[in-house]
Amino acid sequence: MSDTLENIKEQISGNDILLYMKGNPNQPMCGFSARAVQAVMSCGERFAYVDILQHPDIRAELPKYANWPTFPQLWIKGELIGGCDIITEMFESGELQEAIKEAAPSA
Repeated sequence: MSDTLENIKEQISGNDILLYMKGNPNQPMCGFSARAVQAVMSCGERFAYVDILQHPDIRAELPKYANWPTFPQLWIKGELIGGCDIITEMFESGELQEAIKEAAPSA
């Protein structure tokens, strides 16, 4: 298995809430990442992110690993939740807040 795949698996298993995105939460580099990160940040819990623009290897491998072609990708507790549309829909229905609150490490 490639180092990149190992790295992706470690990132996903090592972070309860993980967003693969273009740019970073303070400076998203595309509209989809901006909307996704806004929804996740609105849930008020800490989360990890990976800027795929800084990691072309992850950008190339993750869609194959996840079987999901686009970015951003939100992973909660090792499970792919989905991309921008799904994140936005879940946020509007309140499901995202619930899922993130449950996954967040309790302080």
